[in-house]
Amino acid sequence: MDETTDKNPHESSLPGILGVVDSTISRVESVLLASGVLLMAVNTIANVVGRYVFQYSLFFSEELNRILIILITFAGISYAARQGRHIRMSAIYDALPPPARKGFMVLIAAVTALCMFALCYFSIGYITKVATSGRVLPALQVPVYWIFLWVPVGFFMTGLQYSLTAIKNIVSKDIYLSTRVLEGYDNDEQEI
Repeated sequence: MDETTDKNPHESSLPGILGVVDSTISRVESVLLASGVLLMAVNTIANVVGRYVFQYSLFFSEELNRILIILITFAGISYAARQGRHIRMSAIYDALPPPARKGFMVLIAAVTALCMFALCYFSIGYITKVATSGRVLPALQVPVYWIFLWVPVGFFMTGLQYSLTAIKNIVSKDIYLSTRVLEGYDNDEQEI
């Protein structure tokens, strides 16, 4: 069997408590994404069956799918950061020698982490304003701010992921796009 198939997908290459944090984030992302996609599929299928077989639609289906899309989107940004799959505009970066690229990658990861934490902070402020408005979803009758709770969680987890990437680049001799992905392009990127 291949070495990569035996490896635990949630195992971290970071030492100590950072590895525990990295593994925990990986597990939370996996649960959120898998359960969100599965619930959306079940909800959509149940609504279609109800509509065409029983001539009765689920009145809450659209609202539930909206909640799940927000969950999947904001859990997905953290997952994409973990996999090193965010868009890169790297013309200047690619022209630099390896030591400068390493420093640039630490700077990029640190600034991105700060931006994610700032967005987390601002999204909490927005949720607080929405919560004081008292608005509720028409079909489910739950407060509207509940559907936005995933936004700061996603930004926070992404900020942590980029912080861990900066740390990984500081403590490692290689250059990493994330804690698991070495720098390179499709034909030479390696997941570790």
